[in-house]
Amino acid sequence: MKNNLELSEAYIANIVKELNSLLANYEIFYQNLRGFHWNVKGKEFFVLHSKYEELYNQVAESIDAIAERILTLGAVPAHTYTEFLELADLKETPNVRQGRKTVEITVENLKFLISKKRAIIEYIADTPDEGTKALLTDLLTAEEKVFWMLSTLLDE
Repeated sequence: MKNNLELSEAYIANIVKELNSLLANYEIFYQNLRGFHWNVKGKEFFVLHSKYEELYNQVAESIDAIAERILTLGAVPAHTYTEFLELADLKETPNVRQGRKTVEITVENLKFLISKKRAIIEYIADTPDEGTKALLTDLLTAEEKVFWMLSTLLDE
């Protein structure tokens, strides 16, 4: 691992491990969103079909940003489905079609991703790794808003 960022090799190894885990979870989240987009049914179809497309496009950008950060740190991002399934905590959600259920799963997935990012931010808080901090903070801010918006769909 080549390091020109004045970060210790041990730190980089640890943060890359965390970022690869985050990347893997985003990949599972992305595929879940694609499945929801393709398969959602019910009275919320038109709203959710469009929203899931918007969300998976945003998640694709987040995936790219995380992978590029790993590359910036001098490491190789996970990039196979085998790795993603091994590293991810989120689970695939096949054959979920009911609108409300897709929203519930999406909200839970976002809740997990938000929690994971907060844990990584806490881990790196006292390090000089401002690039990773900025990336994760930006992702967190955007996803908290999406979490809030989708959660309102579950209010009765």
